[in-house]
Amino acid sequence: MIDEDKAEGKLAKLYDKLTGPKNNKVAHVLKVHSLNPDVFEDHLNLYKTIMYGKSNITRKQREMVATFVSNLNECHY
Repeated sequence: MIDEDKAEGKLAKLYDKLTGPKNNKVAHVLKVHSLNPDVFEDHLNLYKTIMYGKSNITRKQREMVATFVSNLNECHY
């Protein structure tokens, strides 16, 4: 994985979109794609579509499903 301070080009721009002045760290679940910025960008776009796109369930319900699945998978975040 490529750390935030080592990112260049497209990857650096993607990292910049995800970080701010108070939080300059990218979650490992995303950073795992750092060796292929195109896949990283596709992952972000898929997430946005799933969580914010048109759906029969509300945003709140989607977050509840994501939280439940993360718990089942013993995900720590």
